[in-house]
Amino acid sequence: MRFDDYLRRIGQPAPAGTSFEALRRLHLAHRETFLFENRTIQEGGAISLALPDLERKFIDAGRGGYCFEHNTLLAAVLESLGFAVTRLAARVRASAVPATTPIRPRTHMLLRVDLAEGPFIADVGFGGDGPPHPLPLREGETWIAGAGFRLRREGDVWVLMGRDAGADWLDLYAFTLEPQYAVDYEMANHYTSTFPRSPFVQSLTAQRSWPGGRVILRNRELTRRTGGAPESVAITDPEHLLRVLAQDFGLAFPAGTRFAKPDF
Repeated sequence: MRFDDYLRRIGQPAPAGTSFEALRRLHLAHRETFLFENRTIQEGGAISLALPDLERKFIDAGRGGYCFEHNTLLAAVLESLGFAVTRLAARVRASAVPATTPIRPRTHMLLRVDLAEGPFIADVGFGGDGPPHPLPLREGETWIAGAGFRLRREGDVWVLMGRDAGADWLDLYAFTLEPQYAVDYEMANHYTSTFPRSPFVQSLTAQRSWPGGRVILRNRELTRRTGGAPESVAITDPEHLLRVLAQDFGLAFPAGTRFAKPDF
């Protein structure tokens, strides 16, 4: 693990120990530094979860990725510091009415980190709707800069819910505490990045988050959330899309660049 290079990239000193505060600072800095984006998929490329490839993409190229990439990288960082990390998998729900949500495959990666203060969920790979810093693995609510997160139990299943001020609670994803292995993520990563009906194949997305704010691009819609009501702007044409990617996400492309999605 190129640990020193990673710390320089996120602008953090080396933590002195394995405390919650050390975990929180790394988690927050990672989310603020690296985009959630699927540019590689929309350009027809393959997603590698090999650590050297992730280091080149995130640290050297200043890029981002999706859950498997983000949380694989963070797990390597935490383990290099001596944190006790368990890799987990979740089924995305993203619904206010769980009973109407179809059962989906386990296509989301998250981490359990066991600290002296107890177990926590760390997840830097759920895009703009994910928690800015780790959440205690117990039933209850946590509010961070106007955004709420709630963990509840459904038998052996844990459900993470999210809520913005003035909005309804939504189920984000459901997970168990069964450890996952690299081979599990290879299967899920292949499905998520290549299956024709996968949201990451069907849509272009780029998302940036910070405490109290998020900017989210999904296909032809750009949404900004900065504490008040979300503000959405329609993407009108391919050149408008390139301007948004450059100005809001720092992703610069030559004029005339086109992606598989969205269709105009």
